[in-house]
Order: sequence, then structure tokens, then C-alpha cells
Amino acid sequence: MNREPLPMNRKRGKLAPLMTEEAKQAASIHELSYDFACRITRLYQFLTENAEYKEYIQSKQLYRSGTSVGANVRESKHAQSDADFLSKMSIAYKEADESDYWLNLLHDNGYLDDIQFESLSADCTRIIKVLTSIVKTVRNKLGKE
Repeated sequence: MNREPLPMNRKRGKLAPLMTEEAKQAASIHELSYDFACRITRLYQFLTENAEYKEYIQSKQLYRSGTSVGANVRESKHAQSDADFLSKMSIAYKEADESDYWLNLLHDNGYLDDIQFESLSADCTRIIKVLTSIVKTVRNKLGKE
């Protein structure tokens, strides 16, 4: 996976590099959702630790939904059935959609500038599209549509 190196974080040690845009084009949903969770975690740290913002409520909601996407995708690897897999991926889709809501809310209330928002929103939208495709494919396979 191609990742851009990041500087050391003095408090927590070295941060794992994030995926490049090129790497995201060929990445699996597992890789995309993990990278998104890393970005959301770093955003949460920034919004809660930066003296200018000190934003705890909306950022916490985004943190919960944004990291839940990857957690549910990860759980789907060990699904006990196609129906269980569909359930996990459907939950991941709902969490990604909720993350999109919180990103918009943070942006529209001045906590994210346009560049930050567009980058995170593009990643979220990419994940939603992949999850939509996965959910539709599995639903068709199970005869649920």
C-alpha cells in the first residue's frame, strides 16, 4: 500500500502513514475504511486538543461513526453466513452515511475548512459507493431485492 510519510507526533509516537490518492484507487474496502478511521481519529484529536476549537460533541459523534465503519467491515471478514456478512456491511454503510452527516455539520459550522472537508468527504463518499455496491450484490445473491 502506498502511503505518504507523516511527521512524528510528540505525544504519541510515530503516526502510521495514510494512503495516497493513487493507492486509494486500487484499495479494498478494508484498506479504505481503516485509512478513513485513522484520518477521523487524527481529526478528533485535532478538534479536541487544539486551543482554537476545543470541540467535543460533534467531533465525538464523527469519531464514533467514522471508526465504526472499519470495525464493521473488519467484523464482516468473520461473518458466519451471507446474511451475517450483509448485516455487517449494511451497518458499515449506515455508519459511513452518518459520518458524512457529521462531516457536513462540522464544515458548515466552521470547524473544517473547505480543503479538509473536501478531502474527508471524498473518502467518505468513496467508501459509501463501495459499500452500496457490496450490499446490493449480496442482497441480489440472497434474493432480497
